[in-house]
Amino acid sequence: MKTKGKAWQLVVTVLLIAAFVYTAFFGVAVKYGDVTRTYIKGAQDIRFGVDIKGGVNVTFAPSDGYDATDEQLDAAQLVIENRLVGLNVTDYELYVDYDSDRLILEFPWQSGETDFDPEAAIEEIGTTAYLTFREGSSADGELILDGSMVESAAAQYGPVSGSSSEYYVALKFTDAGAKAFGDATTRLYQSSGTISIWLDDENVSTATVHAAITDGAAIITSSASNPFTQDDVVKMARQINSGSLPFALTVDSYSTISPSLGENSLSAMVLAGLIAFALIVVLMTALYRLPGFLACIALAGQVAATLAFVSGYFPVFESFTLTLPGIAGIILAIGMGVDANVITAERIKEELRSGKSLDGALKSGFARGLTPIIDGNGRGYLWHSACPFASVQAVRADRRGDAVLHVSHSNYVCNPDWNQDL
Repeated sequence: MKTKGKAWQLVVTVLLIAAFVYTAFFGVAVKYGDVTRTYIKGAQDIRFGVDIKGGVNVTFAPSDGYDATDEQLDAAQLVIENRLVGLNVTDYELYVDYDSDRLILEFPWQSGETDFDPEAAIEEIGTTAYLTFREGSSADGELILDGSMVESAAAQYGPVSGSSSEYYVALKFTDAGAKAFGDATTRLYQSSGTISIWLDDENVSTATVHAAITDGAAIITSSASNPFTQDDVVKMARQINSGSLPFALTVDSYSTISPSLGENSLSAMVLAGLIAFALIVVLMTALYRLPGFLACIALAGQVAATLAFVSGYFPVFESFTLTLPGIAGIILAIGMGVDANVITAERIKEELRSGKSLDGALKSGFARGLTPIIDGNGRGYLWHSACPFASVQAVRADRRGDAVLHVSHSNYVCNPDWNQDL
């Protein structure tokens, strides 16, 4: 067997993997005075979840089991975002689950916070926004009507009074709202007065009254010099709808994690990963010698590739949020990678025992080991992919009162537990 000329390829491959591992873990940055320029992002640039850096996780739901529409949930999302801005919370993640009518909010502890009251913040975040229509452009102007008298607001695009098409907001009032709005516009249009819309203390719009509007429907248009965009009217419609929601938000569940607890959990998980990897290197090297050690180098490259994907690696890409279950998944993936290497190595040893040359054993070993690796991982991925759908069906069945199946799932584990109510 000829080996001359192949050693340099192995050395170059190992060096490239080592360089990639270093940059993925530690990054590459240059500091000029007080300015740091990042060329490659490392593990320290990963955005961690609230279970690591500490914070608040809360789930809101419409009160009294109200079945909210998607538009109403979008409006409720805007209410929560406005509350967060008012609390000076800017680093947050807010998701809407339209299937279960839930809004899931996560926001971390701010650095240096010592007197933050999460329960008070959650209560304020979930309070219903107060929408008012007032005479003039001031929040202290005479009250015309409030959000309970607004039936709906919708972003529209089309011709207005025979003119060219433009973006506008169409309002529809209740009977009481139509009367109050009609009386106000009848009085104000003669003097070209204005009506302003306020959501809590935020001005949504201020418009000039051009006619008496008594039919319970009105539109808000823009000036020719500063026309509305699609985003403008969509945001305005959501703001108005958020102040006329027919339900309040209640806290379905919430949890808080202190920064110190999150840091301790992160340290423990990282230590567990290092110990696991060190044991794998020792065992693989002892059992398979040089091939086993090279497999561990490739395994380090796999871990580095996962971290690079999460961090974005290059500054132009955003970082994903890494949580403790995600770290557990990375550690578990190390074991899955080792499993593939062990299968291949054992196949090669079997071929060598049968009398084949090293080249022949390598080719046959990789060929014979590929099928069980694909089979094992393929079955696992199919099963894991089915878990979320099974969980959704079980939850829906429970809502009908006849659930008999409970499926729990995580990144890599999915175990059925029969004859248990959810």
